[in-house]
Amino acid sequence: MLTLALVLLLAACAHGCGRATYEPSVSRVVNGKDARPYSWPWQISLQYLSGSTYHHTCGGTLLAPNWVMTAGHCIGSHTYRVVMGEYDLTKEESYEQIRSVEKMVVHPRWKGNCVSCGNDIAMIKLASPVVLNDKVQPSCVPVSGEVAPDDDPCYITGWGRIDNGGPIASRLQQALLPVVGHSVCSSSGWWGSNVKPTMICGGGDIRSGCNGDSGGPLNCRGGDGRWYVQGVTSFVASGKCNADRKPTVFTRTSSFTEWITDTMLQH
Repeated sequence: MLTLALVLLLAACAHGCGRATYEPSVSRVVNGKDARPYSWPWQISLQYLSGSTYHHTCGGTLLAPNWVMTAGHCIGSHTYRVVMGEYDLTKEESYEQIRSVEKMVVHPRWKGNCVSCGNDIAMIKLASPVVLNDKVQPSCVPVSGEVAPDDDPCYITGWGRIDNGGPIASRLQQALLPVVGHSVCSSSGWWGSNVKPTMICGGGDIRSGCNGDSGGPLNCRGGDGRWYVQGVTSFVASGKCNADRKPTVFTRTSSFTEWITDTMLQH
């Protein structure tokens, strides 16, 4: 019965995943820029309640109508909500779908705020499913163990800080972050032993993620033309987001595909 459920779940997630009605603008930009509105329809904003107002804290990726993936370090003791169909955080554009959270499942081997220890991943079950449309769609999940090739032209998306120490972006940003192979990223002078095989690196020059991008996707186009979330934004260099030879580090999604599937089946 579990095998049948797994097959049905994977089939449901695969059907229609990774397709954007509004095609992303993916020219080789030098640095981050405003994304084309709704061109990353699986991007979500995770927001926490402070007083009577919700504030953006992390990104995330819609994987199924009632499941979102984000980083383990994004989850705390706050009251959260998830916003899909978001583009400009400062405006209500009538396409947003807001859902409260039913359950948060942090990976059991996630160790507090030790991002370099690995397992920086969490799943969020929504209180009610979203309505899939031209502005809200799930991303595809890579098969277990898949490794994106070196220099694969992937894109980070999010509302993170545009400059070190600056405010978060109001409109969704995207930046080209070519994959840096593990042998290079984990070498001396780069990230060294801070980068584990269960992580994937992207960028390493003037392009990077920054505070507020955490939990969001590293989007890589597969050979079938669909977009796959190959990484979950985890950490950058301390004090300077775009430090040379310190690429943005992501949790490698394919290292946790089975855990993701089991979590969605068991909760």
